[in-house]
Amino acid sequence: AIVTGATSGLGRVVAGELARLGAKVILVGRNQEKLNQAVEEICEETGNSNVLAEQADLSVMAEVRDLAARLLDKEKELHVLVNNAAVLPTERTMTQEGLETAFATDLLSPWLLTRLLVPRLKASAPARIINVSSGGMYLSGLDVDELENSSGSYDGSRAYARAKRGLMFLTETWATELAHSGVVVNAMHPGWADTPGVQDSLPAFHRVTRSVLRTPEQGADTIVWLAAATEAGQVSGKLWLDREPLLAAIFPGTSGSEQQRQQLIDKLKRLAA
Repeated sequence: AIVTGATSGLGRVVAGELARLGAKVILVGRNQEKLNQAVEEICEETGNSNVLAEQADLSVMAEVRDLAARLLDKEKELHVLVNNAAVLPTERTMTQEGLETAFATDLLSPWLLTRLLVPRLKASAPARIINVSSGGMYLSGLDVDELENSSGSYDGSRAYARAKRGLMFLTETWATELAHSGVVVNAMHPGWADTPGVQDSLPAFHRVTRSVLRTPEQGADTIVWLAAATEAGQVSGKLWLDREPLLAAIFPGTSGSEQQRQQLIDKLKRLAA
């Protein structure tokens, strides 16, 4: 099982719970020191010594490619990919490759990593891909011309929601493409959980709501269920909250057309090239 964004918050909990279930778990994160600490803690907490770390900055597509190459070289079987890593910047910044940071991290990198690992996941079937989304996507459609959030004043929450809507589009597209392959693809909404990401990116929101926020364990429960439960392996292309399927779109104009989905894929291919 591969878990991105695995050194804190939801990803850290998911990695620990999958290790507790006996999986070989590969933690992916930017900071090697934090990765080493998380691996040590998980091994000690679970008694599972088959926990590894792979360092990569997933906002940089060259590092995503290097990560995928290392995984394919080292792991002959891959059964679970949890695309959890995400950022919610407070201002518009660019990566060293000239891409807007939220878009690169939250949408382009899971697309590229998944695309590179899908052949191995298919060969290892049954396998599962879990994309961690957000309720914020309900307020957003997807303007393919605005993937990098370049018009008007920058709103990190809007950029995050737009990327998560795109990730839902990918979930539905991959589920169709991988039907009958033994690989299921689902997205999930963890609810508002008290994670470092919320504390750092939305401090005012966190101050007001922290008494009612979910714990990271509560937020991560459905990810672990989608990764491990027998019944979760029988369905694909859905959005889940608390182990129950949800509508992926509520407001008109946010569900996306087939044309928009194809335009999205085409643009992701160009920008990741």
